[in-house]
Amino acid sequence: MTLEQLRIFIEVAEREHLTRASEALHLTPSAVSSAIRTLEDRYGALLFNRIGRRIELTGDGHLFLDEARATVSRAHSAERMLSELGGGKRGMLAIHASQTIASYWLPPYLAQFHATYPMIDVRLTLGNTESVTQATQQGLADIGLVEGAVQAPALSLRKVGMDQLIVVTRPDHAWRSAGKLTWDSLYQSQWILREHGSGTRSVFEDAIRAAGYNPARLDIALELPSNEAICSAVLSGNYVTAISELVAAPHLAAGTLVKADFSLPQRQFLMLSLNDRYQTKALKSFTDMLMREPDMSRTG
Repeated sequence: MTLEQLRIFIEVAEREHLTRASEALHLTPSAVSSAIRTLEDRYGALLFNRIGRRIELTGDGHLFLDEARATVSRAHSAERMLSELGGGKRGMLAIHASQTIASYWLPPYLAQFHATYPMIDVRLTLGNTESVTQATQQGLADIGLVEGAVQAPALSLRKVGMDQLIVVTRPDHAWRSAGKLTWDSLYQSQWILREHGSGTRSVFEDAIRAAGYNPARLDIALELPSNEAICSAVLSGNYVTAISELVAAPHLAAGTLVKADFSLPQRQFLMLSLNDRYQTKALKSFTDMLMREPDMSRTG
């Protein structure tokens, strides 16, 4: 049994979907499936029930999940200690981040950090606000980066950036020429939104509630697990979505999507860390960079 197999098992268990776990781990679905099958075959334990495209933990799988999380967390602690003993120039930094942050905001910071600390292995895992918060609480991530509201007393939260949510649709949608939209207008079109648990979804629904409306009344045609899938779906039909301006920017520049005249609030990008977690030199250097540098996603 290897730590990589345990990491794969944890991701699959939490997402209950091989493809989504493989995307988060930057592995092929076949590699993820092989790792799970190897664990089950070697130890003679059925960890998952296969139900169509979904998989869910068996009773044995639930028992093993807690131990796997604890083992990976302890391994990370050992790696951090060795990194410190080596002067902080080597080691591993585990970052879990929501899709918007990981794909559109974080990469320039990762590139800058690698240029300064080329011997530190930075491992990035994608998720949504809910899964990133959970991973940080469990010690699987050195830091988490999210854009949704977080209620977790065991975590410290620090603002590292800002983002703007916007409403977008195809250029031939009626909203392009409708002028300034009202909150009532939101209920007159079909929506494609991120899944529950994502920061984008929670911030959008919180804004609707704050205006005195009910988000459950929205006509939601599809819920999709990635920003790219949402943009592709909106491009294919008479739909609208609420999404980060960072995500929509290439489509807006190309003219394939247009911004509706409707104001949504800005949201914060938050850095999460365990209150009592020892901070290595590498981790401190990375977090200091996030706090110190201007918003690199809006430069150039």
